[in-house]
Amino acid sequence: MQKVVVVTGVSRGLGLELCRQYLSEEAKVYGCCRFPEQSQQLLELKRSAGYQFELVPLDITQPGMIHNLQYVIEEPIDILINNAGIYGPSGLSYGEVAVDPWMEVFRVNTVAPMMVTQALIEKVADSQDKKIILMSSKMGSMGDNQKGGSYIYRSAKAALNAVGKSLSIDLAGKGISVGVLHPGWVQTDMGGANALIDTETSIRGIRKVIEQLSLKNSGQFIN
Repeated sequence: MQKVVVVTGVSRGLGLELCRQYLSEEAKVYGCCRFPEQSQQLLELKRSAGYQFELVPLDITQPGMIHNLQYVIEEPIDILINNAGIYGPSGLSYGEVAVDPWMEVFRVNTVAPMMVTQALIEKVADSQDKKIILMSSKMGSMGDNQKGGSYIYRSAKAALNAVGKSLSIDLAGKGISVGVLHPGWVQTDMGGANALIDTETSIRGIRKVIEQLSLKNSGQFIN
């Protein structure tokens, strides 16, 4: 039976590679981002994949667009991957952090994945695989923080980790498993050219972790 995979934040980087690799496995993929028509790589992937790949305009800061996802995607969802995220202002030292950019990063990185999950939860519950993925970061780890700084991004990802843990408990009764994943330091717009691994390597590893995800290891933070 063909798997159905939904990915947010697919215009480039990890999201685009997630679509590419799942399509290569013959999955039906719904790729969500704000302006899919502006990504040449997405459009090329759509042309080659045809009906197997659906592009969905989605701004995850807009509650109405999130709510409408349940009507746009009518079939059960085996794997929901909340990948969309932003870093926010970089290089801010203690004393330079402002409220508005902090709230924006929290809304995109922490609140939106929860809202998307709530909107699509019954579709996931009706599927065969029943898996939800939150793309997090080691920068959300308390124990791993040896350098300080990055207050906005670190705190948003730490909060996302807490969301994932609670979801794993609350959704266990529906048979849904939740993965909270750190993709590695990856060569993307956010990770930069000096990062350790490319997107293809990162996503191959992520797909293996998703394949092994179950109720037994649900809610764990996996690097």
